[in-house]
Amino acid sequence: MKIWIDGRFLEKSDAKVSVFDHGLLYGDGVFEGIRAYGGRVFQLKEHVKRLYDSAKAVLLEIPFPAEEMTRVICEAVRVNELRDAYIRVVVTRGTGDLGLDMRKCKVPTVIVIADKIQLYPKEVYERGLRVIVSHLRRIAPDTLSPSIKSLNYLNNILARAEASRADCDEALLLNREGMVAECSGDNIFYIRDLKVFTPPVHVGILEGITRNVAMRLAKEKLGLEMHEQVFSVPELYRADEVFVTGTGAEIIGVVLLNGRVIGDGKPGPLTTSLIRAFREYTKTAEAGAAVYEAVKV
Repeated sequence: MKIWIDGRFLEKSDAKVSVFDHGLLYGDGVFEGIRAYGGRVFQLKEHVKRLYDSAKAVLLEIPFPAEEMTRVICEAVRVNELRDAYIRVVVTRGTGDLGLDMRKCKVPTVIVIADKIQLYPKEVYERGLRVIVSHLRRIAPDTLSPSIKSLNYLNNILARAEASRADCDEALLLNREGMVAECSGDNIFYIRDLKVFTPPVHVGILEGITRNVAMRLAKEKLGLEMHEQVFSVPELYRADEVFVTGTGAEIIGVVLLNGRVIGDGKPGPLTTSLIRAFREYTKTAEAGAAVYEAVKV
């Protein structure tokens, strides 16, 4: 595997950063996780835009324009001879000293990794996810905006650890007011009476790119009403179907929440149809940039 770091591709064993890099010392940086399907980088323009938006929000200047980042991402997939891939783009504050002063970090570190990923085995998609409600609260927007994909993921990691200790697959976090926010690594939806509901961004969630695609497909391909509104956990208990979306997970049904069976205990028919629509969409030219031909931004 070859990994792109600061302008060149290196073998995995040679891909290193300084122990004084503030991404390591303080989680000071931003990232994006991106998928490629059949040689197309999924929603590449949207992911790159979000990366640069996150960087701007934390006063981090990426040392080259979005067009160049687009080229590097595609090149990383090509160099590793991948068609289906998971791409991780990381931008740290760069090498500094042991203090917090970002002015000591003169040049950001930029890393692009193209590899494969499987968050859940095939049988989990067929069986559905088991989810708990974490005792942790999602970090409030007035503390650290969830629109920033920062390298500080401890809130998410500790919630996922809680799920693992309970022999579950995912953890749902509530916001400070006790309303449903998002899962540790996914956005959450429920379906009731042919209407789809998901929390609005202002409750304190990341505006997921797969989330936005799923919302559009639910409306255009399945003919379902789509609603962004605030709701509490009991609304999920009463749902006909519940599902989550994310770059790594894609779309997957939830069948158990805090010990309550959702629907009939299997991924629901509308969720299954949405998964099918999503997988078909990933094959289209509209879905993303082609890696093995000239890419236009």
